[in-house]
Amino acid sequence: MQPGSESWIDVGAADELRRKPLQQVLLGRTRIALVCKDGEFSAISGVCNHVGGPLGEGRLDGDYVVCPWHYWKFHCRTGEGEPGYEADRVPAHEVRVEDGRVLVQRQAATKRSRKAHEPHPLARKPQRADGPVRVLGLSTTTMTAGQPRYSTSEDLLESALRHAAQTLDCETRLIAIRDLKFRECEGFYSKSSRACTWPCSITQMDADDQMEQVYEGVVHWADVIIVSTPIRWGGASSLYYKMVERMNCIQNQETIANRHLLRDKVAGFIITGGQDNVQAVAGQMLGFFAEIGCQFPQFPYVAHSRGWSAEDMENNERYVRESASLHEGAAALVSRCVDTAGLMIKGTLGAAALCRGGRKGHGLDTRAEHSAAVQATTDG
Repeated sequence: MQPGSESWIDVGAADELRRKPLQQVLLGRTRIALVCKDGEFSAISGVCNHVGGPLGEGRLDGDYVVCPWHYWKFHCRTGEGEPGYEADRVPAHEVRVEDGRVLVQRQAATKRSRKAHEPHPLARKPQRADGPVRVLGLSTTTMTAGQPRYSTSEDLLESALRHAAQTLDCETRLIAIRDLKFRECEGFYSKSSRACTWPCSITQMDADDQMEQVYEGVVHWADVIIVSTPIRWGGASSLYYKMVERMNCIQNQETIANRHLLRDKVAGFIITGGQDNVQAVAGQMLGFFAEIGCQFPQFPYVAHSRGWSAEDMENNERYVRESASLHEGAAALVSRCVDTAGLMIKGTLGAAALCRGGRKGHGLDTRAEHSAAVQATTDG
């Protein structure tokens, strides 16, 4: 087949295209990652094998094109995956330079192939096992490693869990988020809606990332989630925000895939601190957990604050330690949560109750664009 025939597509002037080592070009509607390395052009499919990331918008690492979404790598000439993943191949296209123009063969020279990848354990369908109500406590108090100290919010959380176990016959777990080593959210959702995956992209890439324990507890184990936080400068703790930013992947499943990871889950909150602003902290926490699908009992949080001007934390700690009403309030909170969970487990909200939940309850304006992106992953 001679250059200039319909099977060869002119993608631009060679001198101009040489200015970038990697760029995306189109063969009609087919995305191609065009590489110029050591003065030589090569081309591979612009659609990553993983979740369709735009390879032409990535970067060149030696001989490999790195996907900008999740960093999968493909050889710039053969399309093969990096060593150990050669079977993860994207199509490669022939390239010629004629009369100062770059021509790319429309038909790929090689086929796409995918190495079999076992699904992540968290990717299984959430299914509640029989048994008593399960209560998960999440403490977001930070502490210096090796230097334990008293935490008012965690003390009340432990009271709630004891009441759940000893009086309500629940199964309980406590996760102190400070004990987990996990990476901050790296903003995959800001690259594309489809780049924020379930399980979280970081969890899939990093076997040492311990956010997996929170995902397992929240999605697959718990019926009731009690979150405790101190008030820090008028907001929840920084560790709380680090945790919930990583939980954004749960909410995104509602938006992207209409997939409900949290069913029949109840959330409650314990908020304490030397500064005021309880209602604002509670409102933010309620808003987030509502968006990931949780329900709430009446009076879904207990709180204590010394107010704006009280910096005498030793008195604040003494008050919480000795306050029968606060510890009784924590027990009452978990009781309300467990009662609500029991109703939800035994009953049903109806088929329409989980139809595109949250503030993004409308059909997405970008659905047609999303469908086109999905179709593009089958190209080649």
